[in-house]
Amino acid sequence: MRSTIRLGRLFGIEVGLHYSWFLIAMLITMSLAAQFQASHSEWGASVIWALALLTAIFFFAALLAHELSHALVARAHGLTTRAITLFALGGVAQIEKEPEDAKTEFLVGIVGPASSAVIGVASLAVAFLLGWRIGATPETPLRAMFVWLGYINLMLAAFNMIPGFPLDGGRILRAVIWLSTKDGTRSTRLAARTGQTVALLFIALGIIQFFTGAGFGGLWIAFIGWFLLQAATASYTSVTLNSTLQGVHVSDVMTTQCTSVDGNMNVHEFVEDYLLRTGQRCFVVERNGEVQGLVTPHEVKELERPRWPYTTLYDVMRPLDQLHTVSPATPIMEALETMGRDDVNQLPVVSGSHLEGVITRANVLQFLQTRAELGR
Repeated sequence: MRSTIRLGRLFGIEVGLHYSWFLIAMLITMSLAAQFQASHSEWGASVIWALALLTAIFFFAALLAHELSHALVARAHGLTTRAITLFALGGVAQIEKEPEDAKTEFLVGIVGPASSAVIGVASLAVAFLLGWRIGATPETPLRAMFVWLGYINLMLAAFNMIPGFPLDGGRILRAVIWLSTKDGTRSTRLAARTGQTVALLFIALGIIQFFTGAGFGGLWIAFIGWFLLQAATASYTSVTLNSTLQGVHVSDVMTTQCTSVDGNMNVHEFVEDYLLRTGQRCFVVERNGEVQGLVTPHEVKELERPRWPYTTLYDVMRPLDQLHTVSPATPIMEALETMGRDDVNQLPVVSGSHLEGVITRANVLQFLQTRAELGR
């Protein structure tokens, strides 16, 4: 999940917000204000809304700490985290590669719920030091804030321990299966299937609660189940894809028929004579027989149409030295990971300083379709 608003970097990791975060932030703030109003209307509207806003900010800081703990433990074990994104259902740390052993998977999975539990206990401890006692209604705004933060973080820790992949509990389940079977692929399949089952139970529970009077709460549980189902299905598809493409290299899939175009050609001529007529999506820009870069529909879309006749391909192409390249011997899954990380649909295939061809997502899809037709 990509951020729509970038907030900056923390410990070298980009932190951002998805657009859906604004919806949940508003709902949480309104819910807290209603809760505080119902229990302590004497505080006044200004204090109640300020407290609700401050509590929501601390809650999202706790979510960020949860995801950051995943990222830092992953980094300690050689895994890079590209970004952390907060969205409607919490947050996600975008770790670029899956752990290569069960121990790392377990540690990366367990640290998130552990950090939420620590934050929850610490919040309740602060409330206790401020005079709150377990079972009593907090009488001051600060006590109310820390009590709410304490309980919600403990609930967050418990929720994430549900054995539904890709929740943290599902990753812990995957690590346990992995340790017992010594088979990472099988463990991922079993954990993903468990995640799908848990998700369906959430959806069923949410629907039942909705029709028995729970209202929005039931719909929210069903929505969480739907999200988990999508994520678990995507994880299962990913491991199946990994298994299918095991042993396949870029040289097995790439195209060597790269159409070359003159970099002095203007964009309008390129679109009319090459892009629309050939149906190809990737062209090599050459100068005096040497490859200078690549041009695709993406670069064309970035340019305003009235400027097409006055802009050359040299002006819009992606220079070769600014592109990630792969070699013919690169595993195809590694090439797909690179495309996803760079948000591109194709990569130049280079051997030494010579361009061997281009690998595209479409090439991989065609390869998979052919295998499926042959029953392999």
